[in-house]
Amino acid sequence: MKALILSGGKGTRLRPLTYTGAKQLVPVANKPILWYCIESIVAAGVKDIGIVISPETGDEVKNKTGNGDRFGANIEYILQSQPAGLAHAVKISQPFLGNDPFIMFLGDNLIELPLLTFLTDFIQKQLDALILLKQVANPSAFGVAQVDEHGKVIKLVEKPKDPQSNLALVGVYFFQSSIHEAIAQITPSARGELEITDAIQKLIDTNKAVNASEIGGWWLDTGKKDDILSANQIILDTRLTSQMLGEVDVGSQVSGRIQIGAGSKIINCKIRGPVIIGENCYLENAYIGPYSSISDRVTIINTELEHSVILNDTKIMDIQQRIVDSLIGQRVSMTVSPKRPQALRFLVGDDSQLEIM
Repeated sequence: MKALILSGGKGTRLRPLTYTGAKQLVPVANKPILWYCIESIVAAGVKDIGIVISPETGDEVKNKTGNGDRFGANIEYILQSQPAGLAHAVKISQPFLGNDPFIMFLGDNLIELPLLTFLTDFIQKQLDALILLKQVANPSAFGVAQVDEHGKVIKLVEKPKDPQSNLALVGVYFFQSSIHEAIAQITPSARGELEITDAIQKLIDTNKAVNASEIGGWWLDTGKKDDILSANQIILDTRLTSQMLGEVDVGSQVSGRIQIGAGSKIINCKIRGPVIIGENCYLENAYIGPYSSISDRVTIINTELEHSVILNDTKIMDIQQRIVDSLIGQRVSMTVSPKRPQALRFLVGDDSQLEIM
């Protein structure tokens, strides 16, 4: 059994942040989204993992993630020269996949439930494909499935204008090698891509065994700023454990579940969890409210923020308005003057400088 994680694409919905970085490396609770995918796959017992990367961000993904040692996995990188569809990503990965069954995981998706239950079902029933589904309020934004009472998939449609169900395809699939023959028989869609939904439909049309499982728990497609903030909130709520490795002075007030990394200094601050603060940060005269994640080497002085994600090496100083619901990139410098009555909401790309006068 192998796994294929898709970590290419241009991340247009997260621009300007993704002009300079891969969306799959945006951190949730100070860990890249991609790493959650890898950990989920390894926890299911699958160790041979191919990661599909793009020319623009592939080197960053490789440098950040490495060869898999940190996860107990073997990782191979596969270059997709252009974003030509999910089925195209599988097609170019066939030399790595061979004739092995595999899990395909979209690298910007997070699911609560472990994969092992679904993997066991896929193997025991000898399915050609198993897709995971979740009821959604806006099915026209997703690939949508029609399923009979036995869990057999009848029809798939990519982003239908008139959805026949509210069951959206979650970004996790289980395939036998028969998917390669199906992909070889499809043509690009109207948007010029080889759609994985078309390939699965080809399996259905040729009487292959294609089943679906409707998942419980949460599913997060982290393609937009608010999706990242929602994912950050859920992970902090469900997985954060308190750990104090940095220094907190006697003038600071800390309550709730807080994790502070080694080398960080907290001076005269109020921190209300759940909050995670990375290594070698410096916070002074600051308020950090619930559901905030602060990456490594961040400086925050005379500033209030909550429900926000701050990436590494950023400096935020002397901002009199509270920052809320914000995603701020790497190496950003922010100052705001004079005092204004409104809260501030930001989506800021890497290496930016902001002065609001």
